[in-house]
Amino acid sequence: MPKRSTKMSGLQCLATENVWFDKHCYDEAEKRFYEGANGPSTQQVKTALQQAKGRQQKRQHRNSSSHAGGDHELTSRMKSLELENHTLHKVVEEMRAALHKLETRVATLEKSPASAAVPCAKAAPVQQVNGDDDDDDIDLFGSDSDDDETARLKQERLDAYAAKKAKKPTLIAKSSILLDVKPWDDETDMAKLEECVRTVQMDGLLWGASKLVPVGYGIKKLQINCVVEDDKVGTDILEEEITKFEDFVQSVDVAAFNKI
Repeated sequence: MPKRSTKMSGLQCLATENVWFDKHCYDEAEKRFYEGANGPSTQQVKTALQQAKGRQQKRQHRNSSSHAGGDHELTSRMKSLELENHTLHKVVEEMRAALHKLETRVATLEKSPASAAVPCAKAAPVQQVNGDDDDDDIDLFGSDSDDDETARLKQERLDAYAAKKAKKPTLIAKSSILLDVKPWDDETDMAKLEECVRTVQMDGLLWGASKLVPVGYGIKKLQINCVVEDDKVGTDILEEEITKFEDFVQSVDVAAFNKI
């Protein structure tokens, strides 16, 4: 009795286990495990082949499209080259025609002087014969009178030109000079100094405006303008004449010199 109860308990234990009822799930899992270990399945291989075939077809389509575009571009370029070649042929033909006309004209002009020289050569003996007949009419002493008349006319023209040039006023060259006249010190009478400077008079000298310009330490210099004729008055003469007033003038400098 106790032994039977032990068997019943083993059967009851097997009845409670459900592993055998889920065997197909374990078989499927085992199949997938071995397929992953041995390599891709047939379905995966087919899918990879289809994808590769699709990529190849796309590449072939792209290449065919590029070839078609290149053929179209080549055709258009060939047409443009043919048109340009035709235009160049036309231009060359026009240039050949113009060159032919020019050669014809040059040939005509080269023939014309030769034909014109023949009558001249034929007419030369006639003129020589006529010249022999007119030897008696030549005036051997008329050349002297012609030379005298020519000399007289030449002299008259020279005299008229000299008189016209003498009446024309000559241009006098003048210059504008600005002088700086410096005194000895600040106690110098600048009015007296300017008066002394203006007493310098000579032909071709004209004094102008003046002003006092501060130098420093209360000293002022006289800045005076004058207009001179270049042929008559120079800066050296002016400086020499002004520095003669030794009681008032220390030095004389040319501040500006301009041609008029």
